[in-house]
Amino acid sequence: MKQLGIGVLVCLLGYYGNAQTAQQLAYIDTYKDLAVKEMKRSGIPASITLAQGLLETEAGTSDLVRRSNNHFGIKCKSTWTGPSVSHTDDAPNECFRKYATAEESYSDHSNFLKGSDRYSFLFDLASNDYKGWAYGLKKAGYATNPNYPKMLIKYIETNNLQQYDQVEMIPGDIAITAPEKLPEVKPVVKPEKKSPLAKVAEVVEKIVKPTPVVVKNPKLMAAKSKVNGIKALFAQKGTSLLAIATANDIPLAKLLEFNDRDTDGLLNEYQVIYLDKKMKQGNKYVYFSLQDETLYQVAQNFGIQLQYLVQYNNISGSARVKKGQKIFLKPTANTELTKSR
Repeated sequence: MKQLGIGVLVCLLGYYGNAQTAQQLAYIDTYKDLAVKEMKRSGIPASITLAQGLLETEAGTSDLVRRSNNHFGIKCKSTWTGPSVSHTDDAPNECFRKYATAEESYSDHSNFLKGSDRYSFLFDLASNDYKGWAYGLKKAGYATNPNYPKMLIKYIETNNLQQYDQVEMIPGDIAITAPEKLPEVKPVVKPEKKSPLAKVAEVVEKIVKPTPVVVKNPKLMAAKSKVNGIKALFAQKGTSLLAIATANDIPLAKLLEFNDRDTDGLLNEYQVIYLDKKMKQGNKYVYFSLQDETLYQVAQNFGIQLQYLVQYNNISGSARVKKGQKIFLKPTANTELTKSR
């Protein structure tokens, strides 16, 4: 809902041409569940909702969203009776809706689109037709920027947001054969029918066949990109680290080391998995947490070795970071670095 100047637009288009940024990833990780929840409730593609949120809030950093929890740039209109804030957008000091939580904003965004006749045709589209929705929103007058559809689509495809439109689809599996067990030998003694005193021992070998271990296909469950210049996979919940290591020809021990992990297992959340050693510092100086999270999650989102993030902030690697807390991604003047392992 913003009228962007030509100079700002050029900068934005250049920005969108870059690889997925850590700030975008942090926003997606924070609000993806809300977007999916609203998709199931209203029929609006989760990819569209997330892309609009990323664009309108500048990945959660805009002045408007910080003051109002308004993630979609929805103005007051004559029907709004709730709290509001003044913000300069198309005109000075316009009235924008204010929400107590981000969840209220996401819910109101769905209600706003569902409750307006001018957007009704969009709900005839398939829930995974994000391109149709992007151009339809512009056609219905959601935004004045002529490049609005392309910007949404770029956000979706750069960040692989379309995967959230398919959350109920079952991905394909691949089978990795478990180590073969040694043959188990069981002697079986059979009596000789003609002579009860004479017996012939027959040895029957039972070969235990390899048991297939089914793991989620990392190619179907992850999108490759780069974070902080490091090759990474954006892996979905339930993805096997062993499968990722095998598919990318990386020793499992190395993959665990790259990602500050001690043990193998299935991922319990959508997260970044690095295919090479992370950097010692981030690509920006400081980060204000968008949610309650662990320092490990911050390290993964920004492609930084956890041991260095611990030193920059003088807190433990398992410490929880509160929403709005300042986290240093680079060493400060007071940082005392210990020798890397």
